[in-house]
Amino acid sequence: MKPPEHVVVAMSGGVDSSVAASILVEQGFSVTGLFMRLGHPTVEAAEADGPCGKGCCSAGDAADARFVAGRLEIPFFALNFHDDFDRIIEYFVDEYTQGRTPNPCILCNEFLKFGRLFDYARAIGADAVATGHYARIDATANGANLHRAVDQAKDQSYVLFGLRRDLLGRIRFPIGHLTKDQVRRHAERLGLPVHDKPDSSDICFVPDRDYSRLVRERRPSAFVPGDVVDADDRIVGRHEGIPSYTVGQRRGLGIAMGSPMYVTAIDPEANRITLGPKMALLRAGLIASRVRWLTDEPADVVRADVQIRYAHQATPATVEPLSGNRVCVRFDMPQPAVTPGQAAVFYQGDRVLGGGWIDASLC
Repeated sequence: MKPPEHVVVAMSGGVDSSVAASILVEQGFSVTGLFMRLGHPTVEAAEADGPCGKGCCSAGDAADARFVAGRLEIPFFALNFHDDFDRIIEYFVDEYTQGRTPNPCILCNEFLKFGRLFDYARAIGADAVATGHYARIDATANGANLHRAVDQAKDQSYVLFGLRRDLLGRIRFPIGHLTKDQVRRHAERLGLPVHDKPDSSDICFVPDRDYSRLVRERRPSAFVPGDVVDADDRIVGRHEGIPSYTVGQRRGLGIAMGSPMYVTAIDPEANRITLGPKMALLRAGLIASRVRWLTDEPADVVRADVQIRYAHQATPATVEPLSGNRVCVRFDMPQPAVTPGQAAVFYQGDRVLGGGWIDASLC
């Protein structure tokens, strides 16, 4: 008889990954739980938060994950990925210093959860890697495809576009067909104490959402005061440094102009911030680079729904492949706050075609 598939599950101590592990156990897989220590072991041992903040890599989270693994009677290990995670924080900081707004969750998935975690899985002879992400893998005769989760409100396929296509067949998303309420009820039915544990912060290493503070701590020299101008290039004020701003920002500008104003552009070379009314945020399209396709790369223009940030509703557009692993996206209807540094992800229905990193918006 063929032995059951051996799956390594990334267990964060939260309800989603705990239920993902329990479902795999119930389905008869051989499961190994792995907690990814992202902070210094000495910090975690002191019951303090690691660099990832509350709700993702503290000693309490490790204890929760270990307890759930014990209840499920599966092997459990904790590995120190601090140095790898610090590289992601450095990327986050550097992007802000260049006037871009990063999404570190995408890189964390690509390099850690489906990078280093796969290295570990291969080292112990495991067949697949699983996480508690809300997304689905559809296996077909022509290979595996990435799809949105059933629970559209929790769908995380946007932050998974960077996965390697050749690894999709070895990835498992056990809760992708469930709603969040169903996941919590499943955990409660099994008597898992994490069934009502709050969700973690969007960007786990900045739980207070004060991104500027983190950048200032690591790159204080990036905070050089400069001009704030309006759409006609007239100086209307001064800023404290471009890392404090992002395209689409309205709050915290410190400039009164008689009507609501938004950051419409950031020019790091000129050290200048441009403000304008809400309508000035609308853009006809974008250029994205470092594109990764999860399907055969198209030779010509394709129609797709394009999502330009995590909370954005994907909108119909044309996607034109360009040289240098780039694409030009043109929306059917102009979209607000097309932000360099964010990802543009292409969908056909619920299927993820691919995505890339926004370099510039098109007027």
